[in-house]
Amino acid sequence: MKRSAWRYLWTAPDIRRKLLITLLILVIYRFVAQIRAPGVDTQALEAAMGGAGASASFLQMVDMVSGGTLRRFSILGMGVYPYITAQIILQMLVPIVPAWQKRMEDDPREGRKWMEKRTYTLSILMAALTAFGQIRIVSNLGGFPIIPGFGFGPESDILRSITILVSMTAGTMFAIWLGEMISEYGIRNQGLSLIIFAGIISQMPSTYIALWAQPPDMRYIGLAAILAITLLTIFVIVFVQQGNRNVPVMYPGRRIGNRMSMPVKGTLPLRVNMAGMIPLIFASALLQFPALVASMLINSETAWLANLALKTQEIFVPTNAWYWVVDFLFVVFFAFFYTDVLFAQQNYGENLKRAGAQIPGVSRGAPTQRYLTRVLRRITFPGALFLGVIAVLPFLVTVAIPDLRNVTTSGGSFLINSSGLLIVVGVVRDTFFNIEAELKIHGYDESLLVR
Repeated sequence: MKRSAWRYLWTAPDIRRKLLITLLILVIYRFVAQIRAPGVDTQALEAAMGGAGASASFLQMVDMVSGGTLRRFSILGMGVYPYITAQIILQMLVPIVPAWQKRMEDDPREGRKWMEKRTYTLSILMAALTAFGQIRIVSNLGGFPIIPGFGFGPESDILRSITILVSMTAGTMFAIWLGEMISEYGIRNQGLSLIIFAGIISQMPSTYIALWAQPPDMRYIGLAAILAITLLTIFVIVFVQQGNRNVPVMYPGRRIGNRMSMPVKGTLPLRVNMAGMIPLIFASALLQFPALVASMLINSETAWLANLALKTQEIFVPTNAWYWVVDFLFVVFFAFFYTDVLFAQQNYGENLKRAGAQIPGVSRGAPTQRYLTRVLRRITFPGALFLGVIAVLPFLVTVAIPDLRNVTTSGGSFLINSSGLLIVVGVVRDTFFNIEAELKIHGYDESLLVR
């Protein structure tokens, strides 16, 4: 009889230590998230967040993905999204700038270090710009300044403004550092994902409690819809993530004494969704960017520029159908983009050539890499569509059941609170497999026999 290796999860000292470190860091993150930025007018902030219009819906959407930090206007109000935005910008620039691409190809290890350093530097700039834009957005959408005297005009308190920007930028960098500590000392390569996960999951209990407090007709419709979306999201994520295309590969025979063994037939599995949950996180980060830029231009003296900024703010709110169209397109695009970047870095063509392996009918080296890239793009297409549909599923549900548009929770509308499910399910799945891999690395295999 076989027994799962998960029974050793708490008895294995190394695994237990990593889990405890991860939990401790997440508790620290949630504790620091309660620290409010200096100088915030709480009454103006509550008025902006508690509205029922498109502006309040946008703010509630940002509050949900930031783990409730916007409602308090915490120093962690931007989460780790400036770092993710910096990664997107640099990854898109590397193929465009020849010198950067050459640096990455000549010495991949040093190239990764160089890229990491530039990402941190750009993250600081993005955090400062995002903090400035976030304050202006909340003030403009709420109709009242949430931080009196903020800005750099003649009537502004410049010292206070600089203090607030520095504190919020430092908060973002602290959140990024906590994520890196999780990846290094806790659950591997899951730091930033778990930071985002912890923020979103902390808002879900209040959603169910508030839904239960609705009138009976809305209560049961809302709960049934959330349950249906949750089950469907879990099914689709698991289904897509488990999908592989096995490419046949012939490996050379080995010399055993004076004899040479026959070539061995094997397979190279290519995942249908190699990008995982990254496309959704990228899309969420970029969807906030147009509104941030618009908030800086909405008071422009140039009429057409101010009108364009106002129109942009009207479009990029979750009550607008075009917001979800752009969200769908972003998710699909980043699914292809991130998969291409990740696959190019792994360079299977050269790795198979060094091992003496060959795909039947395909030349070794660069032709193999091009062939595998074509195959991967074809199988990524359904995976990207799945992710895009699940990303906009909350909006589709409210279109199918119009009564849900009037269901409100403590964090905003039903539409807003259900939009983080995809990230949650993806992070839980990735963490599950990561822990299982750790158990196997430490010798706790499912093939252990018991009496």
